Amino acid sequence: MSEFKIFTTYLLNFIAISAVLAVDPDTLQDLCVADASSGVKLNGFACKESANVTAEDFFFAGLANPGKVNNSVGSLVTGANVEKIPGLNTLGVSLARIDYEAGGLNPPHTHPRATEVIFVLEGELDVGFITTANKLISKTVKKGEIFVFPKALVHFQKNNGDKVASVISAFNSQLPGTQSIAATLFAATPAVPNNVLTKAFQVGTKEVEKIKSRLAPKKT
Repeated sequence: MSEFKIFTTYLLNFIAISAVLAVDPDTLQDLCVADASSGVKLNGFACKESANVTAEDFFFAGLANPGKVNNSVGSLVTGANVEKIPGLNTLGVSLARIDYEAGGLNPPHTHPRATEVIFVLEGELDVGFITTANKLISKTVKKGEIFVFPKALVHFQKNNGDKVASVISAFNSQLPGTQSIAATLFAATPAVPNNVLTKAFQVGTKEVEKIKSRLAPKKT
């Protein structure tokens, strides 16, 4: 077999293996409750000793009631992931609740490790995602309806009504991660250089500085 064929075979095998592993790995035991106090660093969390596992490791009441929205965008995300429910470790699923004030927005963002499915609890939302071909897929969803945001694509939800709204979100990852587009670009630490942002957005330095000042973390 020629070196080129050998290289091609290895490359195709690598791509196939990468595709299989491109989600949270399957568990190899009944449970692996996350031990947040462990100093062991790995892809996920080390397992708590089974003798120390309790029902509380699998319980969370934080989504039962609406969260208190107190920010400029008018929405609040309450996560129910492995950081809140240690028993989710290695199980590849998590939830969140999102509450919106009238006119509230969950700004454009991505989840690099998960697809998201929302179920509307109350209200009405305009939702959408943008494909890599720059096509906007959008729809208005109402109470009892579902919408899906494909993994890693930029998406948003906007409450254009005059009443509050809320959804439950489901993810196929124990820790899907969130990158808000505006905050990622304009509030990173260290800061993204102004000349990168002015060139990318075709605006002046003053406009960039103004946006950065508005998105900067508030000092306590």
